[in-house]
Amino acid sequence: MARRIIPALAISLLSAAAAFAQAPAGTPTFVSASALAADLRNPKLVLLHVGDKDAYAREHIPGAHFVDLSMITTANPPRQNELPAPADLEAKLEALGISDDSRVVVYFGNGEFPLATRVAFTLDYAGLGARTAILDGGLSAWVAAGNGISSEPVPAPRPGSLTVKVREGATIDLAAVRAGLDAPAPHVLDARPVESYTGADDRGGAIKRPGHIPGAVNLPYSTFFKADKTLKSTDDLKKMFSDAGFTPGTPLVSYCTSGVQATVPVIVGRMLGYDVKLFDGSYQEWSASDAPVVKAATPR
Repeated sequence: MARRIIPALAISLLSAAAAFAQAPAGTPTFVSASALAADLRNPKLVLLHVGDKDAYAREHIPGAHFVDLSMITTANPPRQNELPAPADLEAKLEALGISDDSRVVVYFGNGEFPLATRVAFTLDYAGLGARTAILDGGLSAWVAAGNGISSEPVPAPRPGSLTVKVREGATIDLAAVRAGLDAPAPHVLDARPVESYTGADDRGGAIKRPGHIPGAVNLPYSTFFKADKTLKSTDDLKKMFSDAGFTPGTPLVSYCTSGVQATVPVIVGRMLGYDVKLFDGSYQEWSASDAPVVKAATPR
């Protein structure tokens, strides 16, 4: 049963960029529910819902397509959630109806904001950063603003026509992270919850060497958002990076367990003008290697 079905879908991403004027060109940003609702007239919009598939079936923004991380990533056992080869990624994104001239808005359904930032990061990596936005506050913000939701099935998207243009420097590999361990200033950001950073949580034995990368500073992904799951203010976010010792102009590395939570500081940091790279293999790759591990509440 649908509630207040919205007849058209479109988006202008300009409104979201104003709050982050220092963001470099081509960077994904956040868009408000009111801006999305006001601009639903562009037929080039691709609206993507991430989260639980059953919850999506019960309620979603009209016209939104469900996307699961398995649809845009690849598995390299025992690692997961890694970027596919460019040609494979191109095919995966085209299957979602994404073309070179698409406007893509990603939103989360039940509070899974790292899933939304991971999708946005993948689009940014593919060269679509300037055409990508995240709905600030997700589905709950959309509903709170008085907008309609639907349970109507959405037809499969018509395949898009896309040429992936990989953004060089978006990621960093294990060898490069290891090579920078002795850097004098903090440059590695651990986006996991505190318990994972300290090594207290080993995921039920799944993490054989719990702890963190030497020198990494813990900035849990959840601290980037307010209680209503909307993004904190620009000033608050800048202070978070500054208090952690991160300096604008110095490349940063963000990681988590499997490269999902880490995309929150990647996207936000880029919006603030930081050069933040994703360690795509993240701690799942680090802990499986012979790289050093710190099991403590301090960086070293």
